[in-house]
Amino acid sequence: MATNETLGGTALGTGNSDGGTRGTTTIADTVVSTIAGIAVRETDGVHSLGRGTSRALGAVKDKVSRSNDPGRGVKVEVGEKQAAIDVVIVVEYGIPILEAAKNIRTHVTDAVETMTGLEVVEINIDVLDVHVPGTDDDDDESDSGPKKSRVQ
Repeated sequence: MATNETLGGTALGTGNSDGGTRGTTTIADTVVSTIAGIAVRETDGVHSLGRGTSRALGAVKDKVSRSNDPGRGVKVEVGEKQAAIDVVIVVEYGIPILEAAKNIRTHVTDAVETMTGLEVVEINIDVLDVHVPGTDDDDDESDSGPKKSRVQ
């Protein structure tokens, strides 16, 4: 019994050996998104998740709320027994992208299937950018004092 339309989650039946049920377990889409996001972040070669605006707004939100959103940059579609996942990432320079994508698929599949019992049928990975160490805007601003304009 899917409850995506009303609760934003999936109801998984929990039965006993004689075929009767003792209730249902509902897993919200955000739970699957969080699990997938954490698994992606734990994968070597992933610098960050989400698009530029999502990362910028998320950074502000994280500072204000003093928490972070592990599901940022992850979109899920959850059915009764299956899940499809889309992630947007920035990879570290020097990491083979196809190898990183393979590792992401393995980690996300293992985490989601183990924790939820849902079958992961698809993981689409959108590599948005390559992060080159030492080129962060935050690092540049903190290292140098006030910046002078190049033009008058």
